[in-house]
Amino acid sequence: MELKPSGSLKIDAFSMRIGDIEGVELDRLHAHSLSVGWPHRAEDWQFLRESGRGFVALDEIGRVLGSAMWFPHGDDFATVGMVITSPRLQTLGAGQWLMKRVFDNVVGRNLRLNATRAAKRLYLSLDFKPEKTVYHCHGIARAATAAGIDRECGEVRRLVAEHLPAIIALDAVGFGVHRAALVEKLFEQSVGYGLFDEGALKAFALCRPFGRGHVVGPVIAERDTDAIAVVRPHIADHSGSFLRVDTHMGSGEFAAFLAHSGMPVFDTVLTMSMGKRLVDFAVDGAATPVTYALASQTLG
Repeated sequence: MELKPSGSLKIDAFSMRIGDIEGVELDRLHAHSLSVGWPHRAEDWQFLRESGRGFVALDEIGRVLGSAMWFPHGDDFATVGMVITSPRLQTLGAGQWLMKRVFDNVVGRNLRLNATRAAKRLYLSLDFKPEKTVYHCHGIARAATAAGIDRECGEVRRLVAEHLPAIIALDAVGFGVHRAALVEKLFEQSVGYGLFDEGALKAFALCRPFGRGHVVGPVIAERDTDAIAVVRPHIADHSGSFLRVDTHMGSGEFAAFLAHSGMPVFDTVLTMSMGKRLVDFAVDGAATPVTYALASQTLG
């Protein structure tokens, strides 16, 4: 009697092993993020590996089934990102398993991450606290002509290497954490514009290749008009091309400027923290620079 194979096979259980993300080929990491619809290129993965550390979950034949990374800054802070598992594995506890591995390596650090809607429940279960919505804005850039966007006080200039110490210092105030090594790496891959007032840098925006096109960030400024002033040249540079901005600004002049420039809100994620809250990183002052756009959802 001839046996015919069944059209389906139910797998009740399988085992995974942990691996260092450094030991995984870029094309496999790229395929891993593509499997959940994330836009990261192999080059983006390489930048992240050079900037942080991480683990992957591998099956018996070496396929990447999950990932998690962390990016330390100083001795007491890190961002967490690239936490990717399939929905099925998430329900089986793979996300918690990977995150607990991360926790073993970030003991004593305050943590910050940006959670997708699918991952929010996981992070709440791990005692992360909700902070702010991040508005993922993207689209085909076009030069904005809305009235009232040219009121910045100062001169916008292309940033060069001699400006890097001022960029790092301004970023530390706006982000709340000194992250010189990361900003230096971002600067190496970016075009930057700064707003200067009597020679002093008061706002800046970096723009680099990422995903489907380019991403603008970080953007650090004291007010909407200053942030617009340093983002506008990037929009002109990439007019007609895909451009992305991740911002906490859901309303106001800066948000309207992005929409008018061809980058409406596409999706949202939620900034969450463990340990010190966002307000604890704020610097007192009437006109304190803040982060208008993240370097990326992974890096913060």
